[in-house]
Amino acid sequence: MPASIHLDRQGPDWPLGFLNVQTPGIPVGFMSVVDPQGLGDPASPYQEYTVRAEEIVVQAVKPGTSHGTQLNTGNVYIVRKGVQGSGNRDDTGSIVVTVYPGQTLFLTAAALNRNVWSPYRYSVDADNAGDGVFVTLVIQ
Repeated sequence: MPASIHLDRQGPDWPLGFLNVQTPGIPVGFMSVVDPQGLGDPASPYQEYTVRAEEIVVQAVKPGTSHGTQLNTGNVYIVRKGVQGSGNRDDTGSIVVTVYPGQTLFLTAAALNRNVWSPYRYSVDADNAGDGVFVTLVIQ
């Protein structure tokens, strides 16, 4: 059965699905499942909407064989696009955080000054093919 694809731009929660790193060293964008053409990317000339999240939840697990989830085999890396480097797990200037198997990461904005996160800014890379993350946006 295929996974659901939600388009909950208004939130309050927006599960982006499982981001599967098929080839280690080639990052997978956070929005690649729900917006594969990148129409909402603020850097795109075709921008239709802008997504801003108060919080991004990243879970370093993958789908289980029958139901539920299982731990990744190795580490996954949340990265930003490289300016001069590769922008992958080997570009230490692009790694935001290393997420260990089973770990949950919360990127939370500062409430007082209303900072927000753009999910188009981030990708995931992994040590092993088939590892990845589940990502959920919490929309203001």
